[in-house]
Amino acid sequence: MKPTLSEIEIWTRQAGKILLSGFEQDIQIDHKSEIDLVTEMDHRSEEFLLDVIRRRYPDDRIIAEESGVIQGNNGCVWHIDPLDGTVNYAHGIPFFAVSLGYVEDGQITLGVVFDPVRDECYTAQLGQGAYLNGKRLQVSDADELIKSLLVTGFPYDIRERQENNLDHYANFSLHSQGVRRLGSAALDLCYVAAGRLEGFWEVEIQSYDIAAGALIVEEAGGMVTDVHGGPDFLTPPCSAASAIMLAERSLLPSSTRIISWMYSSNRSHSLLTSGSMFIASLWQGITTETARRSPSWAKSEVLERATWSGAVCA
Repeated sequence: MKPTLSEIEIWTRQAGKILLSGFEQDIQIDHKSEIDLVTEMDHRSEEFLLDVIRRRYPDDRIIAEESGVIQGNNGCVWHIDPLDGTVNYAHGIPFFAVSLGYVEDGQITLGVVFDPVRDECYTAQLGQGAYLNGKRLQVSDADELIKSLLVTGFPYDIRERQENNLDHYANFSLHSQGVRRLGSAALDLCYVAAGRLEGFWEVEIQSYDIAAGALIVEEAGGMVTDVHGGPDFLTPPCSAASAIMLAERSLLPSSTRIISWMYSSNRSHSLLTSGSMFIASLWQGITTETARRSPSWAKSEVLERATWSGAVCA
């Protein structure tokens, strides 16, 4: 017996109701690290989802944010983020979601992301399209960076790690319509799928953050790949970018593994050549400015490769 999309939509909505019941209430908040929070509502939502999944599908493997990995004995895996946007939630900011993705034999087949504040439920089934409350989704057709609104996020160890995404944030802020930081990767992906945003990337992220949203982007006409253009973007360590054209260039230090610009990928292959040329000119501009500030970086060609992409794993 396999789960259905309607079944996991019901569960995700129920978990969302649990989150709403505690939103802006006096709840327990703990710290996983200095800036990484977990609330009692994270645990309540996850406990509910684990209970229904383990009762109905006891042989399936589960990867959940708070409980970690629960081993199974078949090729089916659930990716659960019971509260994506915990910091927002803890501060009373109404931008958070429940994310539930289902993988069968390495292929994401079902995905649901539910925003309980706006009652927006994003759903996708492999080969069946992506929907928001029953309305078909389509990624944006923006074809210029300056016309594109992007979104990103940052790792919780931003103070300690060199690859903290601040350099990419600065570059894209200077060359796009703008870059937002909204605080929920699952919703960021869904906003790309809905055409509200043109692109998303992060340099480090977990599979439960992106499994459902990645399928929703793909089914809305976007594309998702790893850094080599391959399909395995759920294997850690993961980075992510959606609805993008990836430009990998040797100019950056070798420790920097994500070099990307985003494009909607619902266009014909005939645009790929002109898109690649546009990316080269874009990165030439960024390179010129970077080299001016850090001449040691300007030692090799600006662009090595440009391919259609969507999610990037370092």
